[in-house]
Amino acid sequence: MSDLNDFDLERNAFGKLVFTAAGESDSHVGVVPVRAFPIAAPDSGIAIVSADGSELAWIERLSDLPDEVRILLEQELASREFLPHILQILHVSAFATPSTWQVETDRGETSFVLKGEEDIRRVGPEGLIIADSHGVQYLVRDLQELNQTSRKLLDRFL
Repeated sequence: MSDLNDFDLERNAFGKLVFTAAGESDSHVGVVPVRAFPIAAPDSGIAIVSADGSELAWIERLSDLPDEVRILLEQELASREFLPHILQILHVSAFATPSTWQVETDRGETSFVLKGEEDIRRVGPEGLIIADSHGVQYLVRDLQELNQTSRKLLDRFL
């Protein structure tokens, strides 16, 4: 397994990430970055994993990387992960489930159907993951960051 300065990472002509350890002639094509703690610590603990699942490198913090490598990893992680952050709950159709929720996220306004209260899970002391009827997950990073109306609507389901 390689340290931060012991590898090179680039994108090939087919858009795949290519990992080459320092001093090695063999490259690994199609490597994947994987976050150890995607919700609690998204910028810490990232593994670079080969196509066969072997860990090639461990990165303590993205900020420790050279800019070119950090940007490449951030782009790859963003393309693989879809976890909209709920900024505000605009409307809930009913206080019983199933109910339709109209929310504002960091990716725009959307609506989804909440099948049951069990689809709202706590993550840490202030966070929530809400799964819609299609399996799409939405993140509330900190309940205290929501406005009062949003918190009141959410409290009815917790």
